[in-house]
Amino acid sequence: MSLGETACSYALLILEDDNIPATADNITTLLKSAKVDVESFWPALFAKLAEKKNIRDLIASAAGGGAPGAAVAAAPVAASGGGGGAAPAAAEKKPEPEEEESDEEMGFGLFDE
Repeated sequence: MSLGETACSYALLILEDDNIPATADNITTLLKSAKVDVESFWPALFAKLAEKKNIRDLIASAAGGGAPGAAVAAAPVAASGGGGGAAPAAAEKKPEPEEEESDEEMGFGLFDE
């Protein structure tokens, strides 16, 4: 990822967080105030992205690949007070990583003669 991509990505996130329209001018102004020089096409490119896609949806989809929908679906059950105990336990259960065999378990070690 180039400096221009990274800087414009952060600028886009900052503007979205502050509910400021993500225009090329606003991105450029933010980058200039941060004293970051990027190629002139980056702010316009990211502004077009912001016009076509909802940035908050992009962030949510990148964060969990569909997890926000599952959290929303579970919320009414938990709010009603019925059956909410089983859903969090299932969500917290993660597969345990397989342990690698050490050299000692395989019958040799670093200091064997």
